Amino acid sequence: MRTRSIASALPKTAPRVALGLALLAVPATAVSATAVPAGRAPAHAAVHAVRAGVGLDDPAKKEIATQLVSSAENSSLDWKAQYGYLEDIGDGRGYTGGIIGFTSGTHDMLQLVELYTQRKPDNVLAKYLPALRKVDGSDSHDGLDPDYPKDWKTAAQDPDFRQAQNDERDRLYFDPAVEQGKADGIGVLGQFAYYDAIVMHGDGSDPTSFSGIRKRALDRAKPPAQGGDETAYLNAFLDARVWAMKQEQAHSDTSRVDTEQRVFLNDGNLDLHTPLDWKVYGDSYHIG
Repeated sequence: MRTRSIASALPKTAPRVALGLALLAVPATAVSATAVPAGRAPAHAAVHAVRAGVGLDDPAKKEIATQLVSSAENSSLDWKAQYGYLEDIGDGRGYTGGIIGFTSGTHDMLQLVELYTQRKPDNVLAKYLPALRKVDGSDSHDGLDPDYPKDWKTAAQDPDFRQAQNDERDRLYFDPAVEQGKADGIGVLGQFAYYDAIVMHGDGSDPTSFSGIRKRALDRAKPPAQGGDETAYLNAFLDARVWAMKQEQAHSDTSRVDTEQRVFLNDGNLDLHTPLDWKVYGDSYHIG
């Protein structure tokens, strides 16, 4: 069970807007750098080629990412224990549940249950689809109470439901963040900063959405794919993220940036090499 206040959850812009990141094209010079024989590429080109080859989608790095998010979302590194979590945390987004904070008010919980039902039509949550469609975009529990939390926990015992949560997390949040990060030429830490932002804020045209945060950062600094300095760009992105978080009371505690992501950036740990030590909401965490 979550022990944090509203500010510690992963609320998103409601209603959820369909994702469709406009990926930046990687300059041809950056791509061609990988084809230059060893010892011949200019130093900056060689560095860019190496950065492009490092990804948060590496299994070990992805595990770190899920633990980092869980430290903020669940006050625990044990993200796999969260499949059955469900409660209304009072943030205006209805029920929040699962490994990434799917919410009944921001469309992604509906998408999750739809996927689960496509794969297993007779599942215990299928009967709630009409209610989930009705409450989408609101904080209402109409048609969900009193048995939805109990049935969600039952569904969480099903490997198919757990896999559906994994797949929707990746489709809606993880994969788009990594893809955009690679297109921008940023490494593992930057891709994680993108991932954490899109999980919390969602994406769309709003200034506080992921795309809005990224645009605000681009107004101040260029990413490596555009010839910019990675550290300077990531500082600009984190500044923009803090600004977006402070626009809503539920996000006003910015420690997941200040005492987590910014710590790694200040240490120059652009690829999230372990060991990692950080704090979220005053609690200390360690990955060895």
